[in-house]
Amino acid sequence: MQLTVRDASGLLNIPEKTIYRLIKRNGIPFYRLKKSYFFNRAEILEWAISNSVGVPPDLFRDRLPQAGLPDLAGALERGGVHTIPGSGTKRDVLREVVGLVPDLTVAGRDAILQALLARESLGPTAIGGGVAIPHVRNPIVLDIVAPLILLCFLEPPIDFGAKDKIPVSTVFTMISPNARIHLHLLARLSFALKNNAVRGALIPSNNLQTILNAFRVAEHAVTDAPGSFAGKTF
Repeated sequence: MQLTVRDASGLLNIPEKTIYRLIKRNGIPFYRLKKSYFFNRAEILEWAISNSVGVPPDLFRDRLPQAGLPDLAGALERGGVHTIPGSGTKRDVLREVVGLVPDLTVAGRDAILQALLARESLGPTAIGGGVAIPHVRNPIVLDIVAPLILLCFLEPPIDFGAKDKIPVSTVFTMISPNARIHLHLLARLSFALKNNAVRGALIPSNNLQTILNAFRVAEHAVTDAPGSFAGKTF
């Protein structure tokens, strides 16, 4: 979905003059048609997540019916919780993560790894506080029935290029059957990770059910959230 400057301003709760300032310094993904600027909804969401901008509920309240869209906790349950070595490079960690995705060919794993690395080359997907959400600009879409999100704890943590300089110890990686589900889950994950109870549950010693329960409570709040969340000054 293409957004105007006014649309982007309203969704992100950022003044239009700030949007123009970001455009001027190439600080936000945009497209220009003659003298007008436009934005892709998925890219704006990715930008907000990567820059730790408070994501308003309207950004992920799809105008299409929500019936049939998967829940975040279910995708996490299918992906599972894992502990992997944090030694080595970011490439090494992402290779370990991709190796955990079930039922993939060697060529499929390599394609996902290269897509994740290409996205990281555009800017780190670490969102601060020791958490990263490696993903791709175009969703990872495979021939699968249901989406999954792998939650991986790194031991030891590694430098993911986070703006707050905190090494990453927690990585979420999403595999989706289509672009709409990818965007839906990415937005809900971003929302949930702003919840203190969810952040507190993200420790390797917690079992899967404890982590899932925290996400279920946070996700339930998505529907009821009346306004936008605290944003960021640019």
